[in-house]
Amino acid sequence: MSDTTMNPAGAEPAAQPEPTLAGPPAQPEPAAQPGPAAPEPAVHAPAEPGPAGRRAGFAVRAAASVAAAALLGVGIGLGILEVGFDDSPAPAAATAQPSGAPTASAGPAFGAQQNGTHFGSMRDLLLPVPAGFRLGADSGAFGNDTELTEAQRKAWVEDEVRGLPAKLQDAVRKAWQEIPLKGGGVRSFAAEDGSMQATVWLLQYHQAAVKAHDAWVAALGSDSGLFRVGPPIPGHPEAHCYLPDLAPGAEIDELECSAALGDLRVVLHVEGIAPLPKDRIVPLFAQQLDRLAIPGASA
Repeated sequence: MSDTTMNPAGAEPAAQPEPTLAGPPAQPEPAAQPGPAAPEPAVHAPAEPGPAGRRAGFAVRAAASVAAAALLGVGIGLGILEVGFDDSPAPAAATAQPSGAPTASAGPAFGAQQNGTHFGSMRDLLLPVPAGFRLGADSGAFGNDTELTEAQRKAWVEDEVRGLPAKLQDAVRKAWQEIPLKGGGVRSFAAEDGSMQATVWLLQYHQAAVKAHDAWVAALGSDSGLFRVGPPIPGHPEAHCYLPDLAPGAEIDELECSAALGDLRVVLHVEGIAPLPKDRIVPLFAQQLDRLAIPGASA
């Protein structure tokens, strides 16, 4: 995704790409200069970024690739992916209905089971466009409101592999084949005032890999000294946010938030006019995590 997107956790490989925070989102244009009929800043129609902007825009993708290498067959190995989790849906109990008895109402179309497995379409699991936003720009080739097909999921994995050092690519590609991306979805939101764009990715794969990957990314974001620590998400201690370094006087800033919920890795990437409105971003991510809540899970 991309992330899409930072991805899985584990020991850091020897030759890493420069860590930067999930796929390169569209760069917003800087605010228009005062004058007659000045247009609103268009986050959804970016100009070509300079070198500094490109480094920031590729932050998430580089970190995703490093994390993928560390987890998937390079660092802690595939053994961690075989322990302790049942990702299969709980079987429905078959009960005989008496003749003429009313049938039970259908269950929810999407949600989570107590074992952490999410069900339903990714487009249902993704947060609907909230007030004050509209659908934003496409996230690369994956669109702005998409449940990834099998072909698109393979393309997402290939994007992640492509960012790795050549000597790691085959090992990571093989690992993704053994731990397939079972589902993926992306939805982008552009603020109606043109001040920012937010992109949410949902990536569904083995729960142990999701958890380990996200823990590694959290450590990279908070402990490496490469990023500014972002705001907490009230009610969601599993979430963590961070920002790349910002040059003095920079007009555009970025923020990345990530969380592991059962078999879903949730990534939010925001770009917009500095300073970013964290009072709008934090509720956005909290609402997405609330929508994916696992029954019976403690905060």
